[in-house]
Amino acid sequence: MLSAIGRAFRTPDLRRKLLFTLGIITIFRLGAFIPAPGVDYGNVQQCLQLGNTEGGLYQFVNLFSGGALLQVSIFALGIMPYITASIITQLLRVVIPRFQELHEEGAQGQSRLTQYTRYLTIALGLLNATTLVSLARSGALLGNCPVPLIPDDSLITIVLLIITLTAGTGLIMWMGELITEKGVGNGMSLLIFTAIAAGFPTSLGEILRTQGATVFAFVLAMGVVVVALVIFVEQSQRRIPVQYAKRMVGRRTLGGSSTYIPIKVNMAGVIPVIFASSMLYLPSLIAQFNTPQDGTAPAEWVNWITTYLTSGDHPLYMALYFLLIVFFTYFYVAITFNPDEVSENMKKYGGFIPGIRAGRPTAEYLQYVLSRITLPGAVYLGLVALIPLIALVAIGANQNFPFGGTSILIMVGVGLETVKQIDAQLQQRHYEGLLR
Repeated sequence: MLSAIGRAFRTPDLRRKLLFTLGIITIFRLGAFIPAPGVDYGNVQQCLQLGNTEGGLYQFVNLFSGGALLQVSIFALGIMPYITASIITQLLRVVIPRFQELHEEGAQGQSRLTQYTRYLTIALGLLNATTLVSLARSGALLGNCPVPLIPDDSLITIVLLIITLTAGTGLIMWMGELITEKGVGNGMSLLIFTAIAAGFPTSLGEILRTQGATVFAFVLAMGVVVVALVIFVEQSQRRIPVQYAKRMVGRRTLGGSSTYIPIKVNMAGVIPVIFASSMLYLPSLIAQFNTPQDGTAPAEWVNWITTYLTSGDHPLYMALYFLLIVFFTYFYVAITFNPDEVSENMKKYGGFIPGIRAGRPTAEYLQYVLSRITLPGAVYLGLVALIPLIALVAIGANQNFPFGGTSILIMVGVGLETVKQIDAQLQQRHYEGLLR
């Protein structure tokens, strides 16, 4: 392994790509600690030391920004506006025929969809920046902190702050695309990986400090097991054999080959977990806006939401979370994988599944396999997402427990994909790759 890494850095073009990727990642991490204009860095640190920032959707967003959100830095919004814009653009293909036409046009249509995603990212960044500045001005961002985060809240300062945060989102998006073009791996995924990995030492150190060495060692051992299981499931796939009939094109004979359609056990990735987390945060957000500020008792339904749907340690919350993940897994897989489209493409190029007639029977067979293999994938996603909530009950760790949930799914998935790309580039120049 070490010799393979050394071989990668001895290859000039691959070394250049790796160093370029590491340089962009370094800039990304530095930006997470540069305060935005008008923000009092000392007051921010004082509010963070009070420890009133657990829970809530912004804590979830803070995970994807690598801690930049709660630092109110120039990269405070992180990569979340781009993730949201990408998901929205993908979902709009179902309701807007023009988007589906662009998706089917090939490279030119894909570039147009990418441009729409960029525009939507900036719009969402502007909206999120306005919300973040409003929360920072009111002190609600860091748990009703007594000292002001923005001492000078004049109009010029607020406008400058919003523009800076939005520009930070655009810069992160540009850096991610630079990594994809000139570096190694998918740029956006690597930036998310970096942001999440940056929080691991803090989370593990907090467990060691509060729970002791025995619990810390148990958490590490469990982490190794969870990572191994996640790798096993992420690599698992159902291969549907496909054969292509021979056909004459001019004087050449084409086809006659055999291949397969790989259907992953977890086709939806981490998207269902993000959807479920966002949906479960809405009731607590509504309850927060309906809680009286004058000290009077809130309504009964507000108390019910606060008791059962806020902290994450109640069995009802866990059950709803699990069921929502299963539902969104089926929903997202149904959107992203179209058996009718796959069947038509196979029929167009003379492909067929052995024992299955082309056309409608092939689409029905693909739908049958897809519905069966999605169930274990959905259950797997739900169980992995529940690990931080179970840890919250068992050892009192917060919901950003490192070995579980969104963080471990993203880190393992991105890590595997990046290693595969480096391995493929090594094998182009050597007989041996990164992995043996």
